[in-house]
Amino acid sequence: MSLRCRKPRGSLLCLGLLTLGAASARLPRGPAAPLRVCSDPNNLPFSNQRREGFENEIAAVLAGELHAPLEYTWAPMWRGFVRKTIGEGRCDVIMGVPAESDRVLTTRPYYASTYVFLSRRDRGIHIGSFDDPALRRLRIGIHFIGDDYTNPPPAHALGRRHIVQNVVGYSMYGDYSKPNPPADLVKAVSRGDVDVAILWGPFAGYFASRSSVPMSITPVTPDVDPPGLRFTFAIAVGVSKDQPALRAQLDTALEKHRREIRRILERYGVPLVDTSCVSAKEAACG
Repeated sequence: MSLRCRKPRGSLLCLGLLTLGAASARLPRGPAAPLRVCSDPNNLPFSNQRREGFENEIAAVLAGELHAPLEYTWAPMWRGFVRKTIGEGRCDVIMGVPAESDRVLTTRPYYASTYVFLSRRDRGIHIGSFDDPALRRLRIGIHFIGDDYTNPPPAHALGRRHIVQNVVGYSMYGDYSKPNPPADLVKAVSRGDVDVAILWGPFAGYFASRSSVPMSITPVTPDVDPPGLRFTFAIAVGVSKDQPALRAQLDTALEKHRREIRRILERYGVPLVDTSCVSAKEAACG
């Protein structure tokens, strides 16, 4: 998740899909084994150490269904996060993994979302496509990761159109000593520092709903920029490769609590896309 210029953090997706580390061998889970989750302690709307994010709430639902204590290991979701967590045996599960991940086992997707255009409502800016001529004159804010090949999709879509001089980058790292650094981009829209932001939908929906300035959110269309740059992604639970039985249990729990999970996501303002419209390779409902 999520398109200044230092290295990545945020949801695995917003960071251009963090490289997933290999899992190490562990003993089988017993019937009373805890659900061990590795998560970022300062990354709303996804998670924080006070368990106030939607991923925290969904993890609690899953643990309840498994009749398992919920245990957290906290670590900033920066480069190497999965390798340093699941890969080192510190947990069995990471919430919010791209469903097409091949370095961990992934459950069925429990939501899909999209990148969006965000602007102040009082500006009357109506943009839904990267081909809108207005993007060449507006001041555009995007999240940057740093290395060109790992930057989120909006950076590549703008670059392909040679829209660069009017783009302002906001680091996904930001100042980690302050709450929720990626929110700086939404605050920049609110202050008028940029005219429009292009960012991962869960960030936009959550922080815009808490802004003192009314915001407009418009999904990026189409959801695939030819020949294959995607803006819509399905999200799953990532599970250690040596825990296939746990993955099966989580799949069952996700299906059983599908409506409850959707209500959680809606309460956090996550722009939702039908998961049946998102395949592992491309968005199928463009």
